[in-house]
Amino acid sequence: MFEDYVDYDGLGLAALVANREVHPSEILEAAIHRAQKLNPELNAIVTPLHDHARARARNELSGPFAGVPFLLKDAHHALEGTPMSNGSRLHRGERSSFTAEIVRRFLDAGVIVFGKTNTPEYKLSVFTMPKAWGATRNPWDLSRSAGGSSGGSAAAVAAAIVPMASATDEGGSIRMPASACGVFGLKPSRGRNPIGPDFGWEYEGQSTSHIVSRTVRDSAAMLDATAGPELGSPYVAPGPTGFLAGLESDLGQLRVGMSTASQVFGVTMESPCTEAVRATGRLLQDLGHIVEEVPLPFDEWEVLRASIILGATNTAAVVSDLEARYGRAKVRGSLEEVVLLLAAVGRALPAEQVGSSRWTGRRVGLALAKFYTRYDLLLIPTMGRVPVLLEEAAPTKAEQGLLRWLVSRPAAGLFGVRALRERVMDAQMKAFSQQVLHRTMVANLTGVPAMSVPLHRTKKGLPVGVQFVGPYGDEGRMLRLAAQLEQAKPWPFRR
Repeated sequence: MFEDYVDYDGLGLAALVANREVHPSEILEAAIHRAQKLNPELNAIVTPLHDHARARARNELSGPFAGVPFLLKDAHHALEGTPMSNGSRLHRGERSSFTAEIVRRFLDAGVIVFGKTNTPEYKLSVFTMPKAWGATRNPWDLSRSAGGSSGGSAAAVAAAIVPMASATDEGGSIRMPASACGVFGLKPSRGRNPIGPDFGWEYEGQSTSHIVSRTVRDSAAMLDATAGPELGSPYVAPGPTGFLAGLESDLGQLRVGMSTASQVFGVTMESPCTEAVRATGRLLQDLGHIVEEVPLPFDEWEVLRASIILGATNTAAVVSDLEARYGRAKVRGSLEEVVLLLAAVGRALPAEQVGSSRWTGRRVGLALAKFYTRYDLLLIPTMGRVPVLLEEAAPTKAEQGLLRWLVSRPAAGLFGVRALRERVMDAQMKAFSQQVLHRTMVANLTGVPAMSVPLHRTKKGLPVGVQFVGPYGDEGRMLRLAAQLEQAKPWPFRR
């Protein structure tokens, strides 16, 4: 058994393989052993692919991560011939008929996939606790959530089962679990990484893919391996790549706008989250950067409403497609009530609200672009709460009953009256804001890059990430800053 497995990041393991110090099979068995030891409590991995991985480990592998164990999120990241449930009881036991482009690029980088990680149904929750698989627990406190929707991947990385794992981000699904689990999570610019072939315009361009990792350099190296246009890309992110090599470039002095507003969506944030931002501001100043307190350059309620509308209308399209494929009765009997309700809201919303929400994204993007003429980056909390107790994340019996009743009503009757429809939207926004408390959605709505950096801990040792939001296409400079912060206040190998 390769005893030192947990002491290396992905590039470190790949260097051992390249130097023939360790065979990929030895590294893989160490990863499988650790997964078998820890996963029964964590529930981070829902589908082991050990035989598939062992066969690949016997082959000659190439790429920057040749021989490195890896996990795929069990949604969006399809691997031909292997199961993918999308976190849903509807799809349990189904196998992918193709390999997603992002996964093909992961494989070309040399990784060895040995499992699929837990995710909420169709990625539509900030907590990873689908009825299909159960809750993923936070490695730092098993009574708390690992976040979502890439919670399984983040928990596996935080527990050092793997040095990195695949993740997606539609409204914060890389950054929120990265914050909750104390790992690094970068959401790339819209168009930087492929999302096809079947998700080429998922959620109006709000969705993107990358990884969560223990080190910044693994994130940079994987972005080098995966970035670039794919067939039919509606967007291609601008700017030079060479992200790993760029980590050695001079960062210079940055001007950072920092917002420590104590409320998110009208709800007071927990003090460790705002203090983490202030402490990061002080660290940045110690490193020679200029930090100024600024108001948010966008209206967070406007962002929330537009994001929910685009999410609901696209969910309605997804559910309609599923009903055409599987039949209405099977779909309604399999999908969770929250997904069905979101689809019902989406069906009832008038078309002009979709167009209006797109305009909102453009308007907010322009406001951010103007902000970046004065500042290089925006520093804000990733989350407004520390990792949430699982009992608080799960719907109560009363809430579940209300959801079932709402879903049973015909959409036209429930949402046909505009005033009622607006009340439902407002109630959903309020419930969402009180439960979630995050400022991640603005990066998805506008397409700009953002990252959660695991710089802080509560007095009880719970992770608290801070978020940097940057100009479109500027991942290189963001990664250089993250590497500087990582060197100044190391985090990677706490576990």
